[in-house]
Amino acid sequence: MKLIGFLLFLIGSSWAFYASAEVFKPNILFIMADDLGKEWISSYGAEEISTPNIDHLAETGIRFQNAYSMPKCTPTRATLLTGQYPFRNGWINHWDVPRWGAGCHFDPREYTTFASVLKKAGYVTAIAGKWQINDFRVQPEILKEHGFDEYAVWTGFETGNEASAERYWDAYVHSAGKSKTHKGKFGPDVFTDFLIDFMGRHKDEPMMMYYPMVLPHGPFVHTPDEPEVVKKRDKHIAMTRYIDKIVGKLVQSLKELDIYRRTIVIFTTDNGTSGSIEGIMNGRKVKGGKGLLIESGSAAPFIVSCPGLVPEGVVTDALTDFTDMLPTFAELGGAPVPENQVIDGRSIAKVILGKKKDSSRSWILSMGGGVAVLSENRVVPEKTYADRIIKDKRYKLWVIDGKPARFYDLVDDPGEERNLINQSDIHIAASRSKLTAVYEALPQADSHPRYTPTPPQAWDITSEDMQSLH
Repeated sequence: MKLIGFLLFLIGSSWAFYASAEVFKPNILFIMADDLGKEWISSYGAEEISTPNIDHLAETGIRFQNAYSMPKCTPTRATLLTGQYPFRNGWINHWDVPRWGAGCHFDPREYTTFASVLKKAGYVTAIAGKWQINDFRVQPEILKEHGFDEYAVWTGFETGNEASAERYWDAYVHSAGKSKTHKGKFGPDVFTDFLIDFMGRHKDEPMMMYYPMVLPHGPFVHTPDEPEVVKKRDKHIAMTRYIDKIVGKLVQSLKELDIYRRTIVIFTTDNGTSGSIEGIMNGRKVKGGKGLLIESGSAAPFIVSCPGLVPEGVVTDALTDFTDMLPTFAELGGAPVPENQVIDGRSIAKVILGKKKDSSRSWILSMGGGVAVLSENRVVPEKTYADRIIKDKRYKLWVIDGKPARFYDLVDDPGEERNLINQSDIHIAASRSKLTAVYEALPQADSHPRYTPTPPQAWDITSEDMQSLH
């Protein structure tokens, strides 16, 4: 009878565990470096640097081989936040709102963010690092409207305010509705310390923490750990090493707060490395591809870790791109996906949690770059139909000037040197047709950014000024 009673106890305990797991809301820490390709992450085969803390995330989690960001800052951030491709949300080109203004801004009345989605599901939310798609002089509390309870972010360079140019030393940071210089402070430390403080104060609540880093984007600078570096490339390496240090510091803080095993940590980047920086990955020289549709511009490192929740030591060829983040976070947090707008992404939560080996995708897409233009006092895309790339697990289609123009076998030709667009081989032709069908099914004209203009400002750029940007 004692044995039977013990077994019933175990069964009851197991049932209670799984029942409670249905409502379990893991913390999410999404870390996104700024201008850093795979060729600078050693777990991806980088040969000129060691990134042990990021590598540890890969060792204790899942490393994705087929993840796409967009190739430039603004389209990546808008895609990530909204779950919509740039052709749908309209943020196809770069637009530096604090610098150029012209009434354009990321409008919370037009777009839903993953922060708003999770906040409604009971999460406390925070952002630290870089935003750059609103002007905090004009909209000092706009991040709250986008769903972030707390924030500490670089303002972006505000035209007419020289102090705001600093994101590294003497960092100019916006928090609690005010912006100020942190004299003698290194910006990445300010942002990291803010997040650690946030975690400590909210460790008993489900947290969504978005950390779009400023590192290692130019201007290239020395770091607190390597103050003697002088050359640009050496500064880039030092800044990347500091990224790795910050990742380690955040993970250590999660452990000290006893929330490590219920925090899903994601590490990725917004786009490839600056074109002025070349690295070596898996024996091959890789030139930074920021702003370009080559693989080093859009193929992002993407690593997910949470021991006990995320399978350990997995390398997956599952396809994912940045539209998938909003629905993934929603599923992880038990939140409904917004029904009042089209979401292009598909959740990869089951892949992250080890419940599925593959995503539901057969293709991923990347697009965006250059600078937007002003037309009749509105910010609009540079082209009616922007160039883009569509990829499956092996092949990649380039669509240029609205037409399929290049086709590559990335397994045999990772450097994209042999264009197979006219290749008649039956297997290549079949794969090309499949990706061409995806292109043909997508909208044939791109959307414009949707916003109600903010009030005119003295620093707003004009159509004449725009000529110097193109």
